[in-house]
Amino acid sequence: MHKAYFVTGTDTDVGKTACCCAILNAAQQENIAIVGYKPIASGCEKTPQGLRNSDALLLQQASSMNVTYNEVNPYHFYRPVSPHIAALEENKVIEFSVLSQGLANLKTKSDCVLIEGAGGWRVPINATDYLSSWVKQEQLPVILVVGVKLGCLNHALLTAEAIQADGLTVVGWIANCIEPKTDNYTAMVTWLEQQLPGKKIAEIPYIPHYQVSDLGTYIDLAIFS
Repeated sequence: MHKAYFVTGTDTDVGKTACCCAILNAAQQENIAIVGYKPIASGCEKTPQGLRNSDALLLQQASSMNVTYNEVNPYHFYRPVSPHIAALEENKVIEFSVLSQGLANLKTKSDCVLIEGAGGWRVPINATDYLSSWVKQEQLPVILVVGVKLGCLNHALLTAEAIQADGLTVVGWIANCIEPKTDNYTAMVTWLEQQLPGKKIAEIPYIPHYQVSDLGTYIDLAIFS
């Protein structure tokens, strides 16, 4: 098992958090000490404890050990915009060293760290760098979440090609149904199985109001063994 995996998506709002929660839940059921990590989150609510992002809170809840919110989500921004815009608005600089320190800390506490990205593969974090640049620096294996909808075939293949062009490996991918009715769903997933690198580790149906504990049954943990 790798110590960490990075989860990216074909776009924003394709269900990365739901898929991460599914993996976390499945791993817990196999007694794997696993923790979720959302290094950068844009779009938070103001609380008495500070800014809190709903996705990061779900990862914290689904983790198999107690970790603080700041351990799960070191960079959190108020507005739901691209991280490079959010950081500029709040006069902050996203530093790779902080992301790496957070990852190293969680590795010492767990068997595996599941890292959820922000947006798609090439999300910018400043004028010159992308979050994918940090993933490349850390040489992390990648899990790709495909939001199954019209246009996803192009998005999925281009994303996989970009990941491989960065010298990284797509070890697995998830077909996540994000719409209540998807025309040609089976044909699209079959095509993706033939074209995408890595193993299909799950097909998650459309679930409008999911509970974290309901999702683990969809995950094939073979790549984690």
